[in-house]
Amino acid sequence: MEKRPRCPRPPGVPRWVAMFHQPSRNSWTVAAESPHREPVLYAVGDMTQTVRARGEEATIALWGPKGDAWHLHDAPAAAPSPAPAASSAAAADGAAADDPAGPAVLAERMTDRRHQVLMAGLSKAGLYDLGPEDGEAVRVLADRLDEPTVRRVAHWLSVAGGQQ
Repeated sequence: MEKRPRCPRPPGVPRWVAMFHQPSRNSWTVAAESPHREPVLYAVGDMTQTVRARGEEATIALWGPKGDAWHLHDAPAAAPSPAPAASSAAAADGAAADDPAGPAVLAERMTDRRHQVLMAGLSKAGLYDLGPEDGEAVRVLADRLDEPTVRRVAHWLSVAGGQQ
């Protein structure tokens, strides 16, 4: 089992701060900060997806106030992610994807867009660290649902995330 690098306490008055560990520099960087927890958690979800899309592992520390002092809160676990499912879906479209003006490219672009909307909704609901089965479920939903339905589901997830 791999040990998590020790994260230093952020300077200043206690507020919500997300810090990412950069293994290449063996250092921690402030990635997001706010007096409110929700925007920081939303940023953590987006940044985790970006880091994983680059094929890297995300190590996150979430600092926040507890009383008048700093407290290291549990951050979403950042296990290594599987290979992106979107690439396998693109490969399944075949040679039609080579034609930039073709309908297959437009369909792939719309599926990617629906996937992004669903992932944003899940982040707003507080679900940041999705496993392989979760990623596959999101891909299937993005493939089968139309844009208005995906937006409605994302809205429900956002509302649910705001009631924590």
